[in-house]
Amino acid sequence: MTDTKSIAVLHGGTSAEREVSLNSGQAVARGLEQAGYQVELIDTKYVPLADIAAKKVDCVFIALHGRGGEDGCLQGALEFMGLPYTGSGVLGSALCMDKIRTKQIWQAVGLPTAPFSIITKADFDEGNCSQILANLGGKAMVKPANEGSSIGMAKVSNEIELKNALTEAFGFDSQVLVEAWIDGPEYTVAILGDQVLPAIHMETPREFYDYEAKYQSNSTQYHCPSGLSDEDETQLKVLAKQAFDAVSAEGWGRVDVMRNDKGQWQLLEANTVPGMTETSLVPKAANAAGIDFSSLVSNIVELAIK
Repeated sequence: MTDTKSIAVLHGGTSAEREVSLNSGQAVARGLEQAGYQVELIDTKYVPLADIAAKKVDCVFIALHGRGGEDGCLQGALEFMGLPYTGSGVLGSALCMDKIRTKQIWQAVGLPTAPFSIITKADFDEGNCSQILANLGGKAMVKPANEGSSIGMAKVSNEIELKNALTEAFGFDSQVLVEAWIDGPEYTVAILGDQVLPAIHMETPREFYDYEAKYQSNSTQYHCPSGLSDEDETQLKVLAKQAFDAVSAEGWGRVDVMRNDKGQWQLLEANTVPGMTETSLVPKAANAAGIDFSSLVSNIVELAIK
């Protein structure tokens, strides 16, 4: 452990991912306490940031998922207050929170990502649904631009489904990403500093890896090692690090990827504050690399201090 003694773990908040964040914060706090840190667990729904500054902590561990914690707003406030914090800075956090901007950057730098359309609530015309689907191959995934944990997402394959999914997604966001459907397995790759952790292959009997598959189902399977060949695993790790760096992410995080029926990698999104319960994906990958949970959260804090 470093000389850093006092850590404020921020969790909870007011986003749609509040419940997941509460669980992440509790697990992180336990892990840091096991490593010997003095930890204060703070639910930002009830405690103003000004109160955190007054506590004179040595570092802030951000375990807030979604808006207000993962989108650059909190990061900017902490920088203004001169408090070191974990994970990506203002730019990386803001870019990765926005699935549309993330994909636009990856597309611009030549990284592989599925074709997509951007639908804005103010300009949405129901009469365009047929053309939107046709442009994307007849089947698509609808995603609110700024939500995580698969909230508001839906698979669509006809005009009525697309209209209903967009109506649902507009309840979360004024801009919605409609992405061509990818047939193939899904993987996730965790980043810890300069280290790329082993890939995880997720399998679910559901139509896609949605909120229920992530947090409620006991039928979801996680494979780490991923089952990829050494060559494919290396290729995937290189791609994930390129994708992470391209959107100015840093410190730690996760990149989600699928492999289509042609064997091509397709980047989905980057997550700068992934779930951090002891059974979440980043801890699973870290464990496969010989890093236990307490060491993982300690390493994340040490990266923030450096």
